[in-house]
Amino acid sequence: MRCTVLLMMITASLAQAATVDPYPTKPVRLLVGFPPGGAVDVTARTLAAPLGERLKQQVVVDNRGGAHGNIAAETVARATPDGHTLLLGTISILAINPALYKNLPFDSMRDFAPISILVGVSNIVVAHPSLGVNTMNELIALAKAKPGALTFATSGTGSPGHLAGELLKTLAGINMLHVPYKGGGPAMSDLLGGQVNTMFATVSTAVPHVKSGKLRGLAVTSGRRAAALPDVPTIAEATPYRGYEANNWYGMVAPAKTPPHIIKRLNSELHASLARPEVRERLLGQGLEAQPSTPAEFSTYLQREIGKWAKVAKDANARVE
Repeated sequence: MRCTVLLMMITASLAQAATVDPYPTKPVRLLVGFPPGGAVDVTARTLAAPLGERLKQQVVVDNRGGAHGNIAAETVARATPDGHTLLLGTISILAINPALYKNLPFDSMRDFAPISILVGVSNIVVAHPSLGVNTMNELIALAKAKPGALTFATSGTGSPGHLAGELLKTLAGINMLHVPYKGGGPAMSDLLGGQVNTMFATVSTAVPHVKSGKLRGLAVTSGRRAAALPDVPTIAEATPYRGYEANNWYGMVAPAKTPPHIIKRLNSELHASLARPEVRERLLGQGLEAQPSTPAEFSTYLQREIGKWAKVAKDANARVE
C-alpha cells in the first residue's frame, strides 16, 4: 500500500514538472533605453555575461535609445511574456516618466512584472568653489538670501537630478533656477567653467572633480552615503529636512503575465550574479551599488516611487511633450 501511494506521489510530481515549460529555450534579449556607454548600459553589460552563464543561454544587450527610454519600455511591454525579452528599467523610465508624459504608451504597474531592483546610483550636489559654500545648509541659506539667483544644472528636464533638485526646493522653500542640458557631460563642463553654480550629478561623474578640489561635494541625495565618497553626508543628515530622499535606481522587469516560475528563476540568477565579487567591483567603479530585492519588494517600492515623483513633478510643473 505504502509503495503504491509513494509511486502515485512520484508520478504526480513528474506530471506537474512536465507541465512547466523549460526556460530559457533561446537567447534572452535585455533592452536598454539609452545609448551605449552610459551607466545603464554598463549595468546591463556587466550583468549579461554572468546571467547568461547561469541561464545557459546568451543574454544579448539591445540598446533602443530615444524618448527618455520609452521606446525600449514599450517594446518590452508588448513582447511575448515568456522571459526572453526583458527591460533594464530605471527610475526615469518606470517611476518618473509616468508623471512627465501625458500619453505614455505603457503603464509601469500594469504592463510589467518586476523581477528585482539591481543597483542604486547616488546623485550628489556639487558646487563651484567660487560660490563660497561648503555645506548644504550654507547653500540653502544663500539660496534663501538670493531667491532665483542661484542655478543648478542637470542632465536634462525630467531627469532624476532635476526632480531631486525640485524636491529640495519644495522642502527647503528655496528658489533656484534649473538649467537642463542634453547629458551630464555638457552640464559638468559648464559647472567646472563656472557658467552655473551647482549641479545634481551622478557620483561617478563628480568623484574625480571633488577629490581634486575643483568642485565642492555638499551632500548626496540618496538615503545612505555613497561608497565612493563616504565622507560626504546625505542631504537628510546634513540639513533639517530628515524626510529628504531621492534614490536613483535601476531594476529588471519582464512583460506582464510572465509565468511566476520564470520570474523566480530570473530573480535567483540575478541575485547570484550580483553576489560575484568581480561584478560588484566593476559596478562600484561606476558608482553603482548592488541592491537586489525580491519581486514583491520591487513592486511595492515601484508603486511608492511612482506616487512620490508624480507629486514632485506636479509641484514643479514639470512636463515633457
